[in-house]
Amino acid sequence: MISKTIDLSEEKIKELLKEVLIELMETKKDDFQELFLEVIEEIGLKNAIKEGRKNDFVAEEDIFLLLENN
Repeated sequence: MISKTIDLSEEKIKELLKEVLIELMETKKDDFQELFLEVIEEIGLKNAIKEGRKNDFVAEEDIFLLLENN
């Protein structure tokens, strides 16, 4: 069995990856669009969680009092 080694430069890898992504966007447009939207939603959720963690937490008892009064 003959083993071949392929040596790719970082620039060549980037070029190939770019070509693959473009081909995917062209051939699987709907799937790629759906995936892209999910990624954007996840980033938004992550940012919202990070923003929420900057503020003080509300005590569990306060939440249950509000729920009981409504």
